[in-house]
Amino acid sequence: MAYGMNPLFTLPLYKIGMTPDTVLFYRYFFAAVLLGVMIRWRKGSFMLPPKQIALTAAGGLLMALSSLLLFLSYRKMDAGIASTLLFIYPVMVAVIMALFFHEKITVSTVLGILAALAGVAILYKGGNGRPLNFAGLLLVLFSALSYALYMVAVRETGMKNLSPELLTFYALTFGLPLFLIRTDFGFELQWIPSLAGWGCAVALAVLPTIVSLLLMTVAIRIIGATKTAILGALEPATAVCFGVLLFGEQLTPRLIIGIAVILTAVTVVVAGKQLPIRIPRLCRRHCLVLIRRIRTGSGG
Repeated sequence: MAYGMNPLFTLPLYKIGMTPDTVLFYRYFFAAVLLGVMIRWRKGSFMLPPKQIALTAAGGLLMALSSLLLFLSYRKMDAGIASTLLFIYPVMVAVIMALFFHEKITVSTVLGILAALAGVAILYKGGNGRPLNFAGLLLVLFSALSYALYMVAVRETGMKNLSPELLTFYALTFGLPLFLIRTDFGFELQWIPSLAGWGCAVALAVLPTIVSLLLMTVAIRIIGATKTAILGALEPATAVCFGVLLFGEQLTPRLIIGIAVILTAVTVVVAGKQLPIRIPRLCRRHCLVLIRRIRTGSGG
């Protein structure tokens, strides 16, 4: 739910004239500082193995790119729809793992992919029956792809050996230069003009960034990755609720169906890998008889 608060603190900053690059610079900067203070307070180490520097830098750039594309999409479509489309990243992870790391594709994965595509097609029509902004759709889909690549990198490289706090700290630190470059090395960085704006910037760094990432790590250790990923469906649901209740976004039956289809697709992909397929004893007996008949040539 904390990660779904991105629109809650981002859209008010947009309304006072802040650009996505400036908002993300403050988000990453405050989050990195606060997380660094937390690591130091817990007497943790900031040492990063030399072999992990390039990998962690690449991971940080992927995370920063994902954030940038998502925040840019908020300007072209409803934040609730963008957050829902972003949630197809677990499906993208499954596809990447199957194509490049020879992970077995299950029936649930195929069904989940088809359902996710159907959900995107439903949402593409938008709430009023008109197509969504195509540029906004591409932005959020590439944002999901960037985040999926980051998760695969964490899972399949030496980054998985780093502590969650240290990995997040360096991902934020290495991602920060992207926004510094996009603001002309700080010359186009905007000053937040109000106290409420500073509150939104700090809250953006704390709740959707530090709190969500650290609590997700704790949840994985307590209830496992599968249940944690399924409960991640609260992320777009929270974003949609804030969009409808606070920012006047429309919630139509078409959008409800599209959101439900995408959440179902992700749940099928994540949960399906853990569901055991048990063949009844009678079916197993008939299968064994059939196999013996085929081998002996006695027909079926």
